[in-house]
Parts: sequence; C-alpha cells; structure tokens
Amino acid sequence: QPQVGSRAQGRCAILEKFGGAAKGPAPHLRRTGGAATVKTMLLEWCRARTRGYPHVDVQNFSGSWGSGLAFCALLHSFFPDAFDFAALEPNTRRENFALAFATAEERAGCAPLLEVEDMVRLPVPDSKCVYTYVQELYRCLVAKGLVKTKKR
Repeated sequence: QPQVGSRAQGRCAILEKFGGAAKGPAPHLRRTGGAATVKTMLLEWCRARTRGYPHVDVQNFSGSWGSGLAFCALLHSFFPDAFDFAALEPNTRRENFALAFATAEERAGCAPLLEVEDMVRLPVPDSKCVYTYVQELYRCLVAKGLVKTKKR
C-alpha cells in the first residue's frame, strides 16, 4: 500500500474539517492580480515608508535588506522614539538586524521569524524569508491600527 504524502494528508485534514469536497461547480471568480500584485504593493509600501532614510534603497526583497538598515528604517518610520536611526551604520549588520528584530517584536508584536545569525551568514538575504517577515510585520502593524487599509 503506497504511503500518503504529507501534502495529501493535509488536504484530507482540511476536507474533513470543512465537511468534505465541494458540492457542484466552483464559482467563477475574477482574478485581481493575486500574489504578484500583493508582493508589488508590499514592496511599494516599504519604499514609501523608507524613502529618505540614508543608506536605504528598497528595490527588492533580497539585496536591499542586506545591511539590516531597511528593516531599521521601516520600523523607525513607525516608532521614531525606539532608537536613533542616524547613529546606525550599514557595515554593522549584526547590530542592525538585532535592533530591528527586537524592535519589531517589542513594539509591533511581530513574531521573531528571522534569526540574526541567519541574516548575517548570507551576503544577500533570501527574498522569500524577507518577504514573509515583512508580510508578518505589516499584518502586526495593521492589527495595532498603525497601518490603515481599505477595510479599516
């Protein structure tokens, strides 16, 4: 008997939870951009929030975040009293990441999804990791009422 993969097990668990497979045809939904649009919108939001900060030029979710200053600038834009951004340097990566992640956790309630050591180990951060972290930070800021969305 073949082993059922974890993906199939997950699907079975979801179907069980929600009462089985859908009955009838799926409704036709218009796509309004999907994940690519969300990613672009989040990148634009990061650019807007960090514009004007020295040594910060957010162009993507990888190399632009390598010094840790983009994380610091993003957080400083919401919590300017948390630390002195002008005192930060691009070459003190470990300190920048530590400051940003601690501020995100303490001030925004953002889960520590990234480790300082992992970020320092790579010369260019993994874009999926950065994107996921920024998404979580955005969600936490929305939950605290610090980011206005169309729904709120």
